[in-house]
Amino acid sequence: MTNRNKHDLFEIGGQTIAPGKIGDIAIPVSDLSAGMQANMVVRVFHGKRTGPTIFISAAIHGDEIIGTEIIRRVMKKLHPSRMAGTVIFVPVVNMFGFITHSRYLPDRRDLNRSFPGTEKGSLASQLANIFSTEIIDHCSLGIDIHSAAQHRYNLPQIRIASGNAELTELALEFGPPVVIEADLRPGSLRALAREAGVDMLLMEAGEALRFDEFSVLTGVNGILRVLKKLEMIDTKRLGKRGAPPAQATRTVWLRSTRGGICRLVSPSGTKVHKGDPVAYISDIFGDGEEAILSPVDGIVIGHSNLPVVNQGDALLHIAEVRIFHTVGERLEQIEGAITSNQLLDEDEVI
Repeated sequence: MTNRNKHDLFEIGGQTIAPGKIGDIAIPVSDLSAGMQANMVVRVFHGKRTGPTIFISAAIHGDEIIGTEIIRRVMKKLHPSRMAGTVIFVPVVNMFGFITHSRYLPDRRDLNRSFPGTEKGSLASQLANIFSTEIIDHCSLGIDIHSAAQHRYNLPQIRIASGNAELTELALEFGPPVVIEADLRPGSLRALAREAGVDMLLMEAGEALRFDEFSVLTGVNGILRVLKKLEMIDTKRLGKRGAPPAQATRTVWLRSTRGGICRLVSPSGTKVHKGDPVAYISDIFGDGEEAILSPVDGIVIGHSNLPVVNQGDALLHIAEVRIFHTVGERLEQIEGAITSNQLLDEDEVI
């Protein structure tokens, strides 16, 4: 991973930040229909010492707000006078969807299918272009935080591109329950970053429009561990993480075989064997109950929170793991380490 910033003033959005300082930058995006200016607001921690430049972003989908809270808590832990390198925090990328509690932009486009974007295209395309030129072009690594959609939950997990040993090492250091090698989707931020030579960690955790403490702590602790691994912060308080995450290269979705009422028996975080019943579906009278069976040995990494289902609805998402017999023990150790609050006191700055 190369260092792209010299140890001098850091410039972004036409403004500069001195070493050891924090800068809040409002990058213009568009004029709102009522005449106000819409900005993408970033906070830059420009370290006193030289080092890599990375970005941490959230709410590319406006209703996926868990990353916004993770970023808020991480920033409270850091001070640039004690840091090396530079971190660009973008707590809300899709400010339009964030305000309206919507996944999409006002033009109904998905921002995470609009990269790299253009200067004169749709609103989504223009916002993607601004993020590409103002954020990605500065950096050697990005951490982008997402959640499941509304009425769904994702077990905290890190997704990475395959075939990158250094990125795999960072993902394992992050310490989520599961690390998944996932294909890149055309038009996504991860796909653009790879073309630009920027490594990406994609975090998935929690549910849209909700905070849950396990997901937040996983993100905060993981980001701090990555910063330490990159030698951007120096602290002994982080200690060693627990058991290494389970690793997966394949995931499968299980869908409802009929309409009716779903009784979920294996929510996210459950270790399942091939052939285990993970859910039961019956009609509204409780008749004709059918079992949904796991097709693989693995971990449930996502589930629907809606018990009323239609035929074909996605019920669970399962990651097939490489080494199965240690999965249950790993999950318990990881959850214990994350929820023990052992890493840093609430007001400690590093």
